[in-house]
Amino acid sequence: MTKSLHLTAFMRPVSLHTGAWRYPGSFADANFNFGHIKSFIQKLEAAKFDAFFMADHLALLNMPIDALARSQTVTSFEPFTLLSALASVTDKIGLAATASTTFDEPYHVARRFASLDHISNGRAAWNIVTTSNPDAASNFGLAEHVEHGERYARAREFFDVVTGLWDSFADDAFIRDQQSGIFFDPKKMHVLDHRGEELSVRGPLNIARPVQGWPVIVQAGQSEPGRQLAAETAELVFCSPRDLASAKLLYADIKGRMQAVGRDPGHLKIMPAALIVIGNTVEEAREKRARLDGLVHYESAIASLSIALGHDASQFAPDQPLPEIPDTNASKTGRAQALRLAEEEKLTVRQLAQRYGGYAGLAFVGTPQSIADEMEIWLGEQAADGFTVVFPYLPQGLDDVTQQLVPELQRRGIFRHDYEGSTLRDHLQLPRPANRFFA
Repeated sequence: MTKSLHLTAFMRPVSLHTGAWRYPGSFADANFNFGHIKSFIQKLEAAKFDAFFMADHLALLNMPIDALARSQTVTSFEPFTLLSALASVTDKIGLAATASTTFDEPYHVARRFASLDHISNGRAAWNIVTTSNPDAASNFGLAEHVEHGERYARAREFFDVVTGLWDSFADDAFIRDQQSGIFFDPKKMHVLDHRGEELSVRGPLNIARPVQGWPVIVQAGQSEPGRQLAAETAELVFCSPRDLASAKLLYADIKGRMQAVGRDPGHLKIMPAALIVIGNTVEEAREKRARLDGLVHYESAIASLSIALGHDASQFAPDQPLPEIPDTNASKTGRAQALRLAEEEKLTVRQLAQRYGGYAGLAFVGTPQSIADEMEIWLGEQAADGFTVVFPYLPQGLDDVTQQLVPELQRRGIFRHDYEGSTLRDHLQLPRPANRFFA
């Protein structure tokens, strides 16, 4: 049996490339125009994408004002508001939102995702993040950011509380017997009464159990605690390996950790982010990528590098190698990848910033056929179960993928022609979790 490829679309921001909104023919307001976003998700659903994936950020002043003035992400929709609206104009595509375990509360998160899962008839997914951006702390009454290890400890307990709240009611708890006047069976309600080291939550949740049992669990960390959290909790991993070799190592590591904790490795899909730029020839695609990268201003570029490093890179000599960077409390994975890229390719600060100012991650740049060839290799060599597609610009970059690449993948028999079920768990071939309190 041919292994099938999964595709999700990274859609908040609508492109991770800083120059996307400036590309000729693109919608400059694509990131904050509901009409445009509605058309994007409907095209993705027509192409049978698994899910529409939304990242989130909780701080705006995390870069110099000159760089911020050039950023399309300065105004973005709140994820749950947008996905609830999009649920009403779609039928099958999954709806994945980010919610922070560092700055939110479990009861809030459990309610929002349970509501979204019911509104969408079983298409919700929770992207668990620990919020690496230290600037977010000041928006939530904290003078300093929570330490990296503590963020992950809270996240692990947070997951247990949220999933416990989703299991507050048995699936058949709501009788709604008009004759007897009994709306639900109290014997089929569980009071969580959680008292842990980080959290204290009584429960129960005031919403029926989600359609999927639990919304699909997405996790995005690649650090040591992030990998362990993914192995213990995740059903879809959004990650950013730079090449096939590092992707295979990450894939084997996380799947191996799953086996060690007694989970079936088949119950998790690993889906690296990949920028996809399509041309009629490989040379034309490369020219598009070069034109796109050329639209990134240095202020934006150096700001993006500073975020990756967790350190102000604007103080470095632009045309010199990257100096020693002290460890910080920001993302460990982002910092390590930037340092490794600078070392491996002997890049100056300016060159490294230009890469980060555009898009520094995995990219497939070529024809539909050459890109399908690469994806097929990644799938066959157990480097990925699919990809989280990053579009270079909107709408043309999205149209290129849905109208050219998807048909090529379908022709090869590695991507669906139609949805085989109605929930996101159906699309991803994931089991519905049993209720831990009711058989």
